[in-house]
Amino acid sequence: MKGIITDARFRLILMANIASSIGTGITMIAVPWLLVTSENGNVLFGFITLGMTLLNFIITPYIGTLVDRVSRKSLLLTSEMLCLLAILIFAILGFAGQTYTIWHYTVIFMIGSLYYTIFYPTMFAMNQEIFDKSQYKSLNGTMEVQGQLSSMIAGAVASFLLIHWELQSILLLNVASYAAAAYFYLRLPYQKMKVTKKVNKRKSGWDGLLYLKERPALFIFLFFSTMPFLGVMITNYLFPVYLSDVMKVSGDIYALENMIYAIGAITAGMAIPVIAKKFGNESTMIVGVALYCVAISLIVFVSLPIYLSLMFFLALGNCGTRVARNSFMMDHIPNEIIGRVDSLFRTAGLLFRLIALALFTKMISSEMIIICFLVLSGMLIIAALAVFVSSRKGLVKVTEEKLS
Repeated sequence: MKGIITDARFRLILMANIASSIGTGITMIAVPWLLVTSENGNVLFGFITLGMTLLNFIITPYIGTLVDRVSRKSLLLTSEMLCLLAILIFAILGFAGQTYTIWHYTVIFMIGSLYYTIFYPTMFAMNQEIFDKSQYKSLNGTMEVQGQLSSMIAGAVASFLLIHWELQSILLLNVASYAAAAYFYLRLPYQKMKVTKKVNKRKSGWDGLLYLKERPALFIFLFFSTMPFLGVMITNYLFPVYLSDVMKVSGDIYALENMIYAIGAITAGMAIPVIAKKFGNESTMIVGVALYCVAISLIVFVSLPIYLSLMFFLALGNCGTRVARNSFMMDHIPNEIIGRVDSLFRTAGLLFRLIALALFTKMISSEMIIICFLVLSGMLIIAALAVFVSSRKGLVKVTEEKLS
């Protein structure tokens, strides 16, 4: 990890990410809070979230194609500047005396959500493009630590600003963060990778699917290794309900749960590059999925202290798998189609989340929260088995394969 930090390019990316992550993070905490505390906002926010998930599901494949066709630096700069201008307009409205209403909150939330949808696959592809393979493990570990620390800082700052600042001031801070990120990206030395003439002809948005169709074991391995992350997205909805309705605890316990999870995630970001270097990305991913599977399967059978302890292992399993998985994909997937391959898994994940959330929402309304966790546990058991079995199918050989 020390070696990657000495790279001037990585320091510029890190500073840009910290700026945009904290600024956007604060807004994406403040706006949902303002939404759910407005009249009928709780129900409305559910519909908005579902709508944005559907929209992201539709556009993600096109974003993957865009990531592969244009300069990743230009795409990041464009997204930063467009979001800057859009948020600046809403900030000016507030300073001009305009009262924010539901539609203002909704559009601001949509801007932040779309920013994330573009940012993550673009940054992932650019990191693979500009850094050497020997740096991938420490690169992804450091990025994980940065992301978790930025989320913690955004949460702490947002809790203070929501009490002391008006929304327009928070938005202006977000504008400044976008400007800072754009400045660092502008300074980043970058030249889009040239690909062979043969690969240049492959311009179809289906290239990611065709690539994985020829490698079914790789598809199964990478898809089911995303299950811990999808589990986290689902438990973000399940855990508050479980703590409130089943364990009957106060909100400070939920805050403590998130803090313990963040500690586990940061630990994973620091430790996994070392572990993966010794045992390999594949083995690390298998253990990570299994660890998350065991922890989530125990969650409804334990007392509160053990429940909170399991948060550390859930974070270690999820974030450890993600760090190793990102390095694995960078090693195995050609950079000229990484955007489309990555978008395929993101699209499949969004579809899975839509189905699971729709199912669990119905079950929770019938007071079946325990059954929700048992179903989720079953899904993770299947995922752990699928990852293990598919890893036995000679995946390492695809490292040497060329795109054809």
